[in-house]
Amino acid sequence: MNGVTSVRADANRRRILDVALAELLRDPDASMDQIARAAGVVRRTVYGHFPSREALVGALVDDAAQAVAEAHRAGREGIDDPAEAVARSIRAIWPIADRYRLLVHLAQRSVTMEGIRARLAPVREVCTELIQEAQDNGEFTSPLPAEALAYVQEQVLFGLMEAVNDGALAPENAARAAVVAVLSVAGHPTKDAERLADSA
Repeated sequence: MNGVTSVRADANRRRILDVALAELLRDPDASMDQIARAAGVVRRTVYGHFPSREALVGALVDDAAQAVAEAHRAGREGIDDPAEAVARSIRAIWPIADRYRLLVHLAQRSVTMEGIRARLAPVREVCTELIQEAQDNGEFTSPLPAEALAYVQEQVLFGLMEAVNDGALAPENAARAAVVAVLSVAGHPTKDAERLADSA
């Protein structure tokens, strides 16, 4: 494959992914045919990049995990205080999570939560370090070890995503709620958690 062909193939793949995300968020049962039509390509082209619908959803989850990791890193950049770093990183990732929250629900049917957790492992490792630092300096008082608490916090975010999906939480309130919930679960004082949520 020459350079021009490779660039065109990469552009086609990116377009298919972008269109597939929009189509699946609009209609979680969208078929590969629907996605191909929406992307303006033939079905064979879609299957050339993604051999199955599950592979396509998996690629979208990979994109989401990468976007979450990049936002998490950007959100905590330059922040020395671990509790503030947690708050700011959650604020930074929530718009990404909100964009992909319906995809997570869809992915649970094909990628499985185990697959999603595996993709988020690098972010969880950083979270564990921040939690440990906050526990060491007394900002977080949860009796759970840092590594376990990182899993709990991750599930809190997934739970809030589902709450928004089901209409139990207004989308415009979700980012603040996520910060307060995660910090509170860690044993951070509620008033301080609310202050960080409002300033993050």
